[in-house]
Amino acid sequence: MASIDFISRIIGLFVFTILGARIGTDFAPSIDLPPDAGAVIIGLVGALVGLILTPWITVRPVQAMNKTIREMPIHVFFVAMMGAFIGLGIGLMLSYPLSLLPTPFNNIIPPSASLVCGYIGVTVFRNRAREIWDMLFDRANSKIARAVAAQSSRQMLVDTSVLIDGRIVEISKTGFLGGTLLIPRFVMTELHQVADSSDTLRRNRGRRGLIKMNELQRNNITPVKVIDDDIDDILEVDNKLVALAIQMEAYLLTNDYPLSKVAESQGVTVLNMNLLANAVRSVYIPGETFPLHIIQEGRDNGQGVGYLDDGTMVVVENGKDYIDRTVRVTVTKLINREAGRMIFAVPEGMQ
Repeated sequence: MASIDFISRIIGLFVFTILGARIGTDFAPSIDLPPDAGAVIIGLVGALVGLILTPWITVRPVQAMNKTIREMPIHVFFVAMMGAFIGLGIGLMLSYPLSLLPTPFNNIIPPSASLVCGYIGVTVFRNRAREIWDMLFDRANSKIARAVAAQSSRQMLVDTSVLIDGRIVEISKTGFLGGTLLIPRFVMTELHQVADSSDTLRRNRGRRGLIKMNELQRNNITPVKVIDDDIDDILEVDNKLVALAIQMEAYLLTNDYPLSKVAESQGVTVLNMNLLANAVRSVYIPGETFPLHIIQEGRDNGQGVGYLDDGTMVVVENGKDYIDRTVRVTVTKLINREAGRMIFAVPEGMQ
């Protein structure tokens, strides 16, 4: 973004300098200045204007439009374009009778009417996009199109725990989420409060969350939108998220087990990152063997603990003697929970 801004400023500098010099030459006599002096003075003003304002009249509007289009669900975009065509068509039909008006109204009003009709068409159709889209589906009876609409319009509220965890960044880049991630402003506020905490651990977690949130906003696959929607009469962030999910009919993306249970009890669809992680982790069944580096003692006497590459904890009975060594272990039991997965094993040959 910085490089694009810089290039646009340089181009604007030259263009506005030339325009300013030309204007200064033409208007110098009216302000009692020689043409050369007028060209230099107005040219310098033009250079300053071009250097400061060019990104705001070129790059920034294009970036804002691009972001809006990326964040807009496909069915809303399709219906808005339909509204634009219909509005412009109405404006075109009105242009002939309006062109019969006396001068100068016959030159001004027809194009203005087309622009106004086009804007009204986009606004009305966009505001009623869901009803129009559903009506088209009912008439076409297209199950595929209905599925596409549902997928593109899916909205997921992001909890603070997900941002601090950070895995959402990589998952969003895969395109599996299939919807728009919504980050409420009050979640960002909570994240900033954690990042400003006097406790070192909480402060590091908060800063990690802010970094991951910025990475998430820069991805080009899954749309991310910061929203100002809030529930003013509720103070706690978790309760705000549940109430907002109900109000917006949105999914809730979280790693917080108690929050997920509270949300599910109120009819909110919860996407739990830990469940997703468990689903894609390596699966070992009792009797299988694999190498494991044991790094510490377990909770019970004689136990050793190691971890798989995906973070799964492996508790090895009689593994204490193998700490700081890599040994082959045999799986004896596998426990799956929403909070994570745990494997119990013994050193190979000790079953």
